[in-house]
Amino acid sequence: MNQKYRSIFISDVHLGTKECKADYLCEFLKQNDCERLYLVGDIVDAWQLAKKIYWPQSHSNVIRRILTKAKRGTRVYYILGNHDEILRNWLGFGLKFGRIRIVNEQVHETVDGRLMLVTHGDLFDGITMMAPWLAWLGDSAYQFALWLNNLFNRVRRWLGLGYWSMSKFLKHNVKRAVSFIFEFEKNLSQHCERQGYAGVICGHIHTPEIKQMGGVEYMNCGDWVESCTALVEHMDGRFELVHWQHIDHESHVEVPHE
Repeated sequence: MNQKYRSIFISDVHLGTKECKADYLCEFLKQNDCERLYLVGDIVDAWQLAKKIYWPQSHSNVIRRILTKAKRGTRVYYILGNHDEILRNWLGFGLKFGRIRIVNEQVHETVDGRLMLVTHGDLFDGITMMAPWLAWLGDSAYQFALWLNNLFNRVRRWLGLGYWSMSKFLKHNVKRAVSFIFEFEKNLSQHCERQGYAGVICGHIHTPEIKQMGGVEYMNCGDWVESCTALVEHMDGRFELVHWQHIDHESHVEVPHE
């Protein structure tokens, strides 16, 4: 029997890239239902598709799962991010397809009446806003880190060692990366506090998190490149991060989290 939630939030799927865990996301969407589904940006990676077309059947299956949910009554909100920002040019026309709405941001009301800003987060990222070329450079570096990480772990498997995420290590241990993440979380939280929101739900930095930042609740959905996480809102209003997959250290095949 499928798990039913009030709301599900997923971000940073990056359909159109080899690193996207589309099969695992399809499995998650198949086994979990909700009244509202929020796609919190970077669902399709237009940046990478502009360089080279990569679109296997599993990526089409993700789109099909989302459309099926909308057809069956789930209200779907597609919040745009920097990798799918090309659609922002059309927002002035009011993009809406049946029960699917495409927006820059959305306000979500919780069971107890609190208002949460749902935004990808790139609009609060100084690098993305002030120097887009630097953001493109950073994305290329991230893609290279993922490629190097796969190569590195092939060697580790050959040596009988377990999986180790180089990109996560760099993100959480390199001083400048840690500082960037902190500033991103702080800027976004302070904006929401000034606007009177009780919290913020975002993506962008591929770091799943639920924590209190000043006077607001900061929640990041994570991603479906490495973390394979979703933020869910239970029927009683509780928020929880669901880690759908974990790495099998022997086979490097991701299996459902128990």
